[in-house]
Amino acid sequence: MSTPIGDYALLADLHTGPLVSRGGSIDWLCLPRFDSAAVFAAILGTEEHGRWLMAPAEGTVVEQHYEAGTFVLRTQWRTPTGEAEVIEFMPIADDRADLVRQVRCTSGTVRIEHDLRLRPDYGDALPWVRRVHTEHGSVLQAITGPDSYVLRGPRLQAGDKHHRGSFELSEGQSHSWVLTWVPSHAEIPEPLDITEALTRTRTYWQDWSNQISVHGRWSHAVHRSMLVLRALTHAETGGIVAAPTTSLPEDPGGVRNWDYRFCWLRDSALTLEALLLHGRTASPLHWRNWLLRAVAGDPEDLQIMYGVAGERSLIERELDHLPGYADSRPVRVGNAAVSQFQGDVVGEVLIALAKLREAGVDEDDFSWPLQRSMLGYVTEHVDRKDQGLWEMRGDPHYFTHSRVMVWAALDRGVQAVTEYGLPGPAKEWARLRDQLREEILTEGVDAETGSFTQTYDNTEVDASLLQIPQTGFVAYDDPRMLATVERLEQELMYHGLLLRYRTVGTDGLTGDEHPFLACSFWLVEQYACTGRVADATALMDTLVGYTNHLGLLAEEYDPAAQRQMGNFPQAFSHLALVRAADALHEVTAGHPAARPDHPSTAVDPEEP
Repeated sequence: MSTPIGDYALLADLHTGPLVSRGGSIDWLCLPRFDSAAVFAAILGTEEHGRWLMAPAEGTVVEQHYEAGTFVLRTQWRTPTGEAEVIEFMPIADDRADLVRQVRCTSGTVRIEHDLRLRPDYGDALPWVRRVHTEHGSVLQAITGPDSYVLRGPRLQAGDKHHRGSFELSEGQSHSWVLTWVPSHAEIPEPLDITEALTRTRTYWQDWSNQISVHGRWSHAVHRSMLVLRALTHAETGGIVAAPTTSLPEDPGGVRNWDYRFCWLRDSALTLEALLLHGRTASPLHWRNWLLRAVAGDPEDLQIMYGVAGERSLIERELDHLPGYADSRPVRVGNAAVSQFQGDVVGEVLIALAKLREAGVDEDDFSWPLQRSMLGYVTEHVDRKDQGLWEMRGDPHYFTHSRVMVWAALDRGVQAVTEYGLPGPAKEWARLRDQLREEILTEGVDAETGSFTQTYDNTEVDASLLQIPQTGFVAYDDPRMLATVERLEQELMYHGLLLRYRTVGTDGLTGDEHPFLACSFWLVEQYACTGRVADATALMDTLVGYTNHLGLLAEEYDPAAQRQMGNFPQAFSHLALVRAADALHEVTAGHPAARPDHPSTAVDPEEP
């Protein structure tokens, strides 16, 4: 039986994100990057697909938490004969990748059991394993192709394609193990100074988290969410992955299983906004530089997502040897949505970059010309149908949300020229923007109910419509928005949470899904900004209550079975939590959200 997704903890070194089960098994680990092939993939199969179990025999977990403001994980265990504490972390370092596991007996005696199964290439390869003697002692080394894994610590015994160990500890005694990745052509690295690495890692995370500005009732959840967003950001490149996992299902046993270990422009742009709102300007600037490098070139080659370093080729393939989490197949790596046209993406990016300007970050001779080329891309494709925010794999449509985001892209271009004096054809952008506004209000509104619609050619509603007032296209209390909310409540609420849309007929896939958590957080914001503070507070309390014991959220939540579903932890869920908490805090503190509620109208003469 699969470990519940919500029972996992995330470790982080700003390069990758392994998952450790509450029961002490590392069931997912990609080294050295988020999108590298996994060496432990048991979460998508069985222990034979790779894992590292380390736990006290006959032990039960009595408490588990992160050290405050960090991703240093502490787990308290109790056994019939004693108690133990396990500390696990990934050191912050630029030049190596280590995973540290320490155990100390705190009372009585305990027996620590290991089961190490190194299975590179997503569990499809058996490495060549040998004992190597170095000047610093004996190590276990496993090699497959370009990858080498080195284990230091009390010796494990080989047998039947895995390594096991059993170690008796008395009160005060401790053992440590360190798994290190290096290229297979490189020398075995020197041992890690665990004490120094732990101090350095604590200091890094605490220094970063202490600079986060958080307020209000849900400040603890916001603080952890901000840390998650940082953990999903690659230290060198600035790329922000949507999640550190692939193919954790939206529909157990179904086909809605996707690889999220890439950098969506949309998710990254929204994360930038969250970081700016909470006192972090260096991280958004780091991301802006990643963006400029990733999308540099012909605007016609613009993609909706890129690899961690800006790679363009994210070919989707299926791993037939893996049975999938809860028998959910296929297991996918890569993502075919990379080739989709999604009309909203440039709007999301230009909104975020406009907020960076508003925060006082100047444009340079690279950033504004590239934004201008993106606006050229928008004008070239202004009449093109798309696959929508949810990456529908059916036919393209005019999705109302996407059309509003195209409007927003043009609007921010006009603002850049008229309010910041940047060069550009503001009159042409304003003409297209105003023309598009009229089109949306004619084609994207249901004549009978007065609500916005999912697409121009149907009368369905879609949770993405809750983002319309966030762009400034209409006010939160616009009658069309109020009518939209009423329909969403009537048609898409499920056990108190909001579904994205009705899956029948639009998305081109079989099966169903559970409520997408970001959508319910958007509803919190909508409630808060229209005076429904009691409803917003109640829903926010419910949603925050769905975080796991470590404050982590997956993509979706199954309220009937009370379990998290989808890739984990999910950046989109955490940034939506941050935004919802901000909106509620601003309203309850008497400072309504300072977000635009009308388009720019002034247009100065543009550059020739």
